[in-house]
Amino acid sequence: MKVDGAVALIGGGASGLGRATAELLRENGAEVLILDLPSAEEKAGDFKFAAADVRDPDQVQAAVEQATSLGDLRIAVNCAGIGDPQRIVRKGVAHDLERFRRVIEINLIGTFNLMRLAATAMAGNEPQDEGGRGVIINTASVAAFDGQVGQASYAASKGGIVGLTLPAARDLADSLIRVATIAPGIFDTPLLGELPQEVRDSLGQMVPHPSRLGRPDEFAAMALSIVENEYLNGEVIRLDGAIRMAPR
Repeated sequence: MKVDGAVALIGGGASGLGRATAELLRENGAEVLILDLPSAEEKAGDFKFAAADVRDPDQVQAAVEQATSLGDLRIAVNCAGIGDPQRIVRKGVAHDLERFRRVIEINLIGTFNLMRLAATAMAGNEPQDEGGRGVIINTASVAAFDGQVGQASYAASKGGIVGLTLPAARDLADSLIRVATIAPGIFDTPLLGELPQEVRDSLGQMVPHPSRLGRPDEFAAMALSIVENEYLNGEVIRLDGAIRMAPR
């Protein structure tokens, strides 16, 4: 897929992995629209911005329509997500069901919501030779494979994204739309930025090589590679420095 001249819609693009991806795609000639919560608009800076909750069909549809008003929407990247650690049973108290539901709704249902609506718009594009009509990149996590204590909701939501990848790619093949997923390890995002430096250093040392936190620009580079590699489809790529998470 040619990036130059394409429109890219980045869910959760105001900060972290999404922001780095938005910046790199724009540097390579894409017209980028960031989709994020209204409270994140100030963080979006000079990027075009669509205020939306990824769970809301009407809000996401409006963002897709805003993207298509800029040109052919050919790239969609799902980076919106949350974590909410809680044990299934803690001191005799069961995991709060609404907290579990909220993580699933934002991370998994929100990803599918943006995917289905972006794909519908992409299906109307003229094909780019072998590049097809579009590409959708989702964000899972190594927690989908190595979920730790307290990560039941997060690991389940990211595991759902992993499981969604291949059937989505097969579903959308007739429309010439590719789907791939990145499963990042421990990355230096705003969430980790709130931790003390010694804790962040300790997390980085858990990674076999290179022994440090992943950088958002490395995630962005992986996303760009997926966009440009026309034969990459239906795949989940661990981007984690070979880490395998311990139970806790």
